[in-house]
Amino acid sequence: MPLFGKKDSGKKAKSKDLKELNKQVSIEEKYNLHGLLGTGAFSEVRLAESKESPGDHFAVKIIDKKALKGKEESLENEIRVLRRFSANHFDGNSPNGTRLTHPNIVQLLETYEDKAKVYLVMELVTGGELFDRIVEKGSYTEKDASHLIRQILEAVDYMHEQGVVHRDLKPENLLYYSPDDESKIMISDFGLSKTEDSGIMATACGTPGYVAPEVLAQKPYGKAVDVWSIGVISYILLCGYPPFYDENDANLFAQILKGEFEFDSPYWDEISESAKQFIKNLMCVAVEKRYTCKQALGHPWISGNEASSKNIHGTVSEQLKKNFAKSRWKQAYYAATVIRQMQRMALSSNSSSTADGRTSVNISSDNGNGQVSVTVEPASTGPIEPASAAQSTSDTTSLMDSVQSVSPRNDIKIHQRISPNSSFSSGQAN
Repeated sequence: MPLFGKKDSGKKAKSKDLKELNKQVSIEEKYNLHGLLGTGAFSEVRLAESKESPGDHFAVKIIDKKALKGKEESLENEIRVLRRFSANHFDGNSPNGTRLTHPNIVQLLETYEDKAKVYLVMELVTGGELFDRIVEKGSYTEKDASHLIRQILEAVDYMHEQGVVHRDLKPENLLYYSPDDESKIMISDFGLSKTEDSGIMATACGTPGYVAPEVLAQKPYGKAVDVWSIGVISYILLCGYPPFYDENDANLFAQILKGEFEFDSPYWDEISESAKQFIKNLMCVAVEKRYTCKQALGHPWISGNEASSKNIHGTVSEQLKKNFAKSRWKQAYYAATVIRQMQRMALSSNSSSTADGRTSVNISSDNGNGQVSVTVEPASTGPIEPASAAQSTSDTTSLMDSVQSVSPRNDIKIHQRISPNSSFSSGQAN
C-alpha cells in the first residue's frame, strides 16, 4: 500500500491532493534526473529536464520514505499546503473557480511515488538566497529593501487570504527567481506551514531568531506570527544584524517575549524614521495591535515615497557577511550549482512527553521534512531550548555544547547554542 494511500483521520475518503501521489507512471518516464543541487538530512534535490519538452528544467525534491518513517504527517501537510498554490490546483469553491497561484510563491508542479521514495517536482529557482544577493550588489538602499518587503508582504497576504500560515519565514526561505538584476523574490519551504481549517495552532515551531512572542509563550496563535517574522527580516535588511541577540539562550527568548530591540547607533543613524516606525508596527508584542499584511502594505514606507534613496550597501553588506555565515547544510537551490549543472550538460537546446516528563522537540534540518528529536524542559519551567540542527543526527545528547557562533562585530556578540538558521517544532499536535 502506498505511503499516502491511507485515509485522512476523521474523513471518509482520502484528500484529492494526497490521492494524486498514487500515480502509476514513474518519474523517470517524464523526466531525466540530472545533477545534485543540494542535500538535507532525509532528502536530496536534483535538477530535472522534461522529456516531453526538452529544455524545460525543474527541481525535484526526493524524499527517502524509510528515513521519513513516523513523520509522514509532516510531508502530507507540506504537500497539502503547496497544492493550494499549484498551477494544477483548481479551486472550485472560489467565485470564479480560479487557480490559486502567486508569482512570489515557489510552486509544486507534480508529485510521484515509488516503493522507496516520494518525488516533488518543483519550480526551479536559480537566483540564490536573499542575503547573498544583497552582499553582491554594488548599491543598496531603503527603497530596495522596501521593494523586497512589499513582494514578501503581497505573497504572505495572499497565503493568509487562502487560510495558510507559513510559520517559518526567514531569509533562507526567500530566494531570487533568477540571476537577473530585476528578479523577483520567491517564498519557499512550507514544511512547517499550517492551514487554519486544520484546527487551533499552538505548536512551538519556527526559527528562534524570527519566531513571534506568542509562539514562545505557547499560546494559541495565527497569521500574526508571519507578520512578526517579516518585521525581523525588515530589521535585518536595513542594518545587517538581527534585532535579538544574547550570549544566553534563555535571555534571547526573554528579549523576544518582551519585544526588546533597539535601533543601534551608528548602524541606524541614516535609516528613516518611517522605516523604524514600520518595523515597530510589525514587531509589536500585543497581537491585537500588530499590523496585518494588508496594513503593512498600506504603510507609507511601503506604498509611498518615505523610503530613503541613500546607499547603505557598505554597512549592511559588511554586517550580513559577519552575522550570517552560510549554514553547514548544503542549500537545495544554490544558484551557482544550478548554473554549473546546466553548463555541464550543455542545455542550450537539449511530541509527545517522555517518561521523565520532558517534552519532545523536533529540530527541522531538511527544509521541513527531516527532523532531529531531542528533549527539553516543559514550558512551565522556562523557554524551549532546542539543539542546533547543524549537529549530526546522532549527536543530540548535549544541548549546552551545541553550535556557538560569535559575531565578528566588535560591539555585538551572538553566542547561540541554537543555530539561528534552524527551524524547530514541538512534538505537540498542532
